[in-house]
Amino acid sequence: MNIRLKPVTRDNWEEAIKMKVKESQRDFVPSAAVSLAKVYIKPDGDAIEYIPFSIYDNEQMVGFIMHAYEPDTANMYWINGFFIDQNYQGRGYGRPALAEMIGWIKTKFPQCEEIRLTVHKDNHHARNLYKNFGFSPTGEIWGEEEVYYFSVKGDIYD
Repeated sequence: MNIRLKPVTRDNWEEAIKMKVKESQRDFVPSAAVSLAKVYIKPDGDAIEYIPFSIYDNEQMVGFIMHAYEPDTANMYWINGFFIDQNYQGRGYGRPALAEMIGWIKTKFPQCEEIRLTVHKDNHHARNLYKNFGFSPTGEIWGEEEVYYFSVKGDIYD
């Protein structure tokens, strides 16, 4: 397994939007197309920047993940729209892809002290992945989703 993140560009966006999660997971995570629309629409406000990535194992696209952040902050670094395509689920891609994204954020934004994400209350698999990785609930609830945070300073991946 050789997990890498590649930005979604005009060269790979069509492949990215073809990826899907299982039917039972569709309420848990937005499609890549919806995530890509956020880059242009900016639903969280003009100050938020979005960087979408495809997740690759060697040259095979296996998933999608997006980083959203507010410049010049310490804790407004988010992981959004993270999923592994239904054809590649259960093969161990989730944890290394999450580690790759966190490593990328830490390298690109040394001022980042905390990474956040939301997880649907019924998405037990994702909640376990995040908790086992070191994310903790903030106690905030946004609709059907809990907000989790990961403290970057002094983490075991530092």
